[in-house]
Amino acid sequence: MSLGIDFNVKESVLCVRLTGELDHHTAETLRKQVSDHLEQYDICHIVLNLEDLSFMDSSGLGVVLGRYKEIKQLGGEMIVCAISPAVKRLFDMSGLFKIIRLEQSEQHALETLGVAS
Repeated sequence: MSLGIDFNVKESVLCVRLTGELDHHTAETLRKQVSDHLEQYDICHIVLNLEDLSFMDSSGLGVVLGRYKEIKQLGGEMIVCAISPAVKRLFDMSGLFKIIRLEQSEQHALETLGVAS
């Protein structure tokens, strides 16, 4: 299975919805596309919707951490939302939730950033 990536810009927030598998085969594609969006639009925050992401490995974690660092340098925040149980376990084990906030839904994540859908 491959990785599906859907982008949606709402004001200064880049919403990234992932489906399928984020692994060493697909991580570089995601890294490049997110970086391209950060350059193209006036983005302050990233909301990462992982509801339909069925698998993630350490390469995927690396991409998420790298984009977190990139958005932090811009003074923004990354929020993960609607995470599947398997991927949530990986985030828990890696300690990423110590630095990246988890919200139940994309709508709620956007509201906490002051963006109405």
